[in-house]
Amino acid sequence: MRHGWSQWNEENRFTGWVNVPLHSTGEREADEAGDIIRGAGLTFDVAFTSVLRRAIDTTFRALHHSGQSSVPVSYHWQVNERHYGALQGLNKAEMAAKYGDEQVFVWRRSYGVRPPMLTPELAAAQAHEPHLAFIPEARTVAGESLADCVARVEPWFNATVVPLLRAGQRVLIVASNNSLRALIKLIDNVSDDAIAKITLPTAIPWVYELDAELKPLKHYYVGDSELVARRIAQAQYTMYHVDGTRGPQ
Repeated sequence: MRHGWSQWNEENRFTGWVNVPLHSTGEREADEAGDIIRGAGLTFDVAFTSVLRRAIDTTFRALHHSGQSSVPVSYHWQVNERHYGALQGLNKAEMAAKYGDEQVFVWRRSYGVRPPMLTPELAAAQAHEPHLAFIPEARTVAGESLADCVARVEPWFNATVVPLLRAGQRVLIVASNNSLRALIKLIDNVSDDAIAKITLPTAIPWVYELDAELKPLKHYYVGDSELVARRIAQAQYTMYHVDGTRGPQ
């Protein structure tokens, strides 16, 4: 499940590894996600989330509202949002006005293209942020493509999650759009081109049912179909343009 709507989602900013909070809308979405989980009868043995507060807060609010506050939660930087480099904190519409919609689309949705990178000095400085200080790699990550995101998610998933799934445990992962897109690419073997078209709505559970070999039997959103449709529409469009008109993600 993707985290709820964040403060920088609301402000239309590139977020990446910056530790922004949930917007009040996202808090409500996280609570509603717990209600959806409870209503669907979904239960979990363990939960994983990133080290970013928007995902952490979504996890705990959803578990609380689903009646599963006792589910153990662990935090893993490997499922952090994709690092947007020097774009972090910048307004997407302003960047589109400056560089063009096509360039912003490439930065956001292409598989192998990295954003403008942080300087070595700024990359080193981010390692002192409290939520990143314990991560040795934080000193060197200056920006990532989705391919880079896949490269850090895949070994984590294989080493940490797969053994639990093989043991029959039910796993909840709450993270960010791009780290979850990386997981979807791995689980469903999505092509590099096709993954650009996938965007997850905020705080809507996405369920995989797997066979004994952990191959996906099916996947589906959980929740009222109209709510799911509204969240998907919200996720598929962003305020690219300074004049307030919408452009495709």
